[in-house]
Amino acid sequence: MRTMQEDGVQRAALDSGYAWLRLGVAVLLSAVGGVGMWSVVVALPAVQAEFGTARAAASLPYTLAMLGFAAGGVVIGRLVDRFGIVLPVIGGAIALGSGYVAAGHAASLGQFAAAHGLLIGFGSAATFGPLMTDISHWFLRRRGIAVAICAAGNYVAGALWPPVVQHFIAVAGWRQTHTGIGVFCVATMVPLALLLRRRTAAASHPAAVLPAAQGTLRLSPGALQILLVVAGVACCAAMAMPQVHIVAYCGDLGYGVARGAEMLSLMLGFGIVSRIASGFIADRIGGLATLLLGSLLQGTALVLYLVFDSLGALYLISALFGLFQGGIVPMYAIIIREYFPAKEAGTRLGLVLMATLVGMAFGGWVSGEIFDLTGSYRSAFANGLLWNLLNGSIVLWLLQRRRARVALA
Repeated sequence: MRTMQEDGVQRAALDSGYAWLRLGVAVLLSAVGGVGMWSVVVALPAVQAEFGTARAAASLPYTLAMLGFAAGGVVIGRLVDRFGIVLPVIGGAIALGSGYVAAGHAASLGQFAAAHGLLIGFGSAATFGPLMTDISHWFLRRRGIAVAICAAGNYVAGALWPPVVQHFIAVAGWRQTHTGIGVFCVATMVPLALLLRRRTAAASHPAAVLPAAQGTLRLSPGALQILLVVAGVACCAAMAMPQVHIVAYCGDLGYGVARGAEMLSLMLGFGIVSRIASGFIADRIGGLATLLLGSLLQGTALVLYLVFDSLGALYLISALFGLFQGGIVPMYAIIIREYFPAKEAGTRLGLVLMATLVGMAFGGWVSGEIFDLTGSYRSAFANGLLWNLLNGSIVLWLLQRRRARVALA
C-alpha cells in the first residue's frame, strides 16, 4: 500500500517541469532514431538501380524495416513496462547503428533488406511507441498534447532526414551514407537515453490504473484490442502509398527524385503540426473522435492524389496529406490510456503500433506490386482509399457505441 506522502509525490510529478523536460529529451531521441523509418524511402531509387531489381523487390527493405519496427515495438514495449525506458533505448541505439553499418556493406539486396528488418527497424522501434508509453505516465491533464508532441519526434525525423540522406547519397553514395548514419545514431542516442534514468512516477496513480472510460464501449478488452489492431492495419495501409512511393512517383512523372524527397519532407513537416494539433483536440474531445477526424481527412487527401498530378498540385497535396494524417497514429496511444490500465500500456500500445506498421509494410509492398502490374500508381491510390474507408468505419462504430452507452446510462 502506498502512503499519502508517496501519493502526493506522484501527483506532484504529473505535468511537472521535469515531465516537460523529459518530453524534450524523448523528442530528440525520436528525431534521431526515427531515421530508421525514412532513410530507406529516399535510398529506394539508388538501391534499385545498383541491384537491378523491380520496384516491388526494391520496396522489400522498407517492408522488412516496418515489420522489424512492428516486432520491436511489442518486445521493447513489454521491456519498458517491466524495467523502464533507459536500457531498452540504449539497446535500440546499438541495434540501429549496427544495422546501418551492415546495410552500408551489403553485397546483395537480400543482405540490405535483412539489415533493415532485423536491426534497423527493430532498433528504431525503441524511439517511438515505448517513448510515448513512458511519457504518458508523466502527464494527466496534458496527456494528449504530451503524447502527441512525443510522437511528433518521429515526423521531425521524417522532415529532417530525407533531404540530408538525399544530399549525402548524391555526394558520397548510399553505402557511405548508411555507415555514417549508424555511427551518428549510437553517438547521440546513448547519452540522451541516460538522461531518462529517473523511473516513472505516475504508473500506479489511481486515475491511470482504472481509466474513467473503461466499460463505456461494452466490449471485452480482447475484443477492443482486436478492433484497434484491424483499424491500425487499415489506416496505415492507406497512409503508406504516398509516404513510401512519393519519391519514385515523382521520378516516374519526370519531376525527378529530388522533388519527391522534398515532397516527403514537406509531408512529414506538416505532419508535425498535425500531431501537435491532434493532441490539443484529443484533450478536449477524446482519442476516438480525434482518430475519426484524422481518418476522414486522410481519405480526402487520397482522393486529391487520384485527381491531380501536376508538380504544383503534388506539393500542395503532400502538405495537406501530412496535415491531415499526422495525428492518426498518436491517437492509438491516447485510446489505450483511456480504455486500458496503465500497467498494460506498453504491451497493448506495442501491439496496436505493430498493426499500424504491418499496415505500412503491406501498403508499401502492395503499392509496388500494383505499380508493377498496371504501370501506374492510380490504382495504388484507389487501393489506399479502400483501406482508409475500413479504418473510418471501425472508429465510427466504436464512437457510436460509446455514445449509445453514455446516453443509456
